[in-house]
Amino acid sequence: MRRFLIWSALAVVIGLALAGGGYWAYWNFYARFQPVTITRNQAEIQRLLDEASWLSGGGGGEPLYIIGYRDSAATQRFEREEAEKLRAGGVETRVIVFARPDREGQTQSTRAERATVAELWLSRDWSLYQRWTATPSRDWTAAGIPASDGNLARSAVVDASRQFVTRLNALMRDAGAQTGYPLIIWRDREGFLKACACADVRSWAFIRDDFNAPDSVAPIDVETPGPAVPPGVPVPGDGSTESLPYPTLPPIPPAGQTIPGQAGTEPASPGVTPPSPALPASPPQATQQEDTTFF
Repeated sequence: MRRFLIWSALAVVIGLALAGGGYWAYWNFYARFQPVTITRNQAEIQRLLDEASWLSGGGGGEPLYIIGYRDSAATQRFEREEAEKLRAGGVETRVIVFARPDREGQTQSTRAERATVAELWLSRDWSLYQRWTATPSRDWTAAGIPASDGNLARSAVVDASRQFVTRLNALMRDAGAQTGYPLIIWRDREGFLKACACADVRSWAFIRDDFNAPDSVAPIDVETPGPAVPPGVPVPGDGSTESLPYPTLPPIPPAGQTIPGQAGTEPASPGVTPPSPALPASPPQATQQEDTTFF
């Protein structure tokens, strides 16, 4: 009886360990990358997204919002590697950028970044956003863009982008969603609002599943094959006699004669002997001096 109790207790411990390990593996490798379905504050979150100055990357389908800042490496990677797949699946990607506020007296954004954020919120110029993200931050000078520092109106636009993010993050935390960048918000096929702090690439697959987007985008084939040639039809250049339509060439004249009317020649008069070519002058004679020979 005692041995039975020992083995039973050991089996219970092993079972609990396996169950705990299985749950940890499920959470660590799958569950923690799943998006969160927003069940609270949906109307206010949607109103904030509609009122923000987002930039459309095309796609023409259901909207997907990408919120991030310029120096976020995860945001730039998502836009570079994943947004193209979503657009290929008919998703309209809408990008919302903001300038991070100062933190503990330290400036987290540059003058060029703040000026560009203000210009993007005012103009919604997608081509400007592409040039900005394609240029390293240290090389971006915002040339030709009005400065926001010292400009009351444009400074207010930069502050509006920060207030938008602050309010959105508060609503997300109240709804039980994590905050991080890129912050991706969309609606699934049933119309439920979903959110994901998609800094990890393993969370991107859930977004593609909701939109039925492809896992990869095939490269564009530049060389388009021509129409197939039916068998038996000669193809120019294949080496067959039928495929070499040489032109009719004039006959080659005998040596010393020319063909009348040929371009670049004149007909020879009868009895006239063409002049002989002039012989070269006799070569110079060498003269000998004391220690040098001159020609």
